[in-house]
Amino acid sequence: MDKKSKIFFAIFFSVAFIVIVISFFKFFILKDYYIKSEVDCDPETEKCFIYECDPAEDSECPENLDERISYYKLIEKKANTLPLCDSNDTDCPAITCQAGEDCQEFLCDESTKTEDEQCNNPEEYMKNQEETESSNECDDEDEDCITDEDAVSGEESAQEDVVEENQVQDNSQSEN
Repeated sequence: MDKKSKIFFAIFFSVAFIVIVISFFKFFILKDYYIKSEVDCDPETEKCFIYECDPAEDSECPENLDERISYYKLIEKKANTLPLCDSNDTDCPAITCQAGEDCQEFLCDESTKTEDEQCNNPEEYMKNQEETESSNECDDEDEDCITDEDAVSGEESAQEDVVEENQVQDNSQSEN
């Protein structure tokens, strides 16, 4: 190998090593990159993305249709500002954008959604919620409708019946 080739390979491998060290330092030590994460969204006040769980694809999908729908927004934030805990853990603080922080929130609109995604409208959501609540209320003439007060009093009377049965059994055992 001639002298020019040795110099070329020495410079080439030195530069490659320096680039690897700088990249390692930037991404693993400083965590100088952005993470885009899905976080909870309030559909009453914000235009959220809609996710609907499909029981055919997910075995943990709830049976109730209303529980299958969840609302989220996207947050893009520097990795070094994220908490060092599992985001699914209840003790871990939620990912949010604070004032003065290098962070962006992406709510659902025509520029941020893809073909497969749907957006909610807060006004329509509130209207649907009001309709659902009004349809769940009981009519005065509906005999099959059980109000919360009836349910509580029914539970109390059932508990009283059990107590009375236990007392009767205790009395019959003491007589024997």
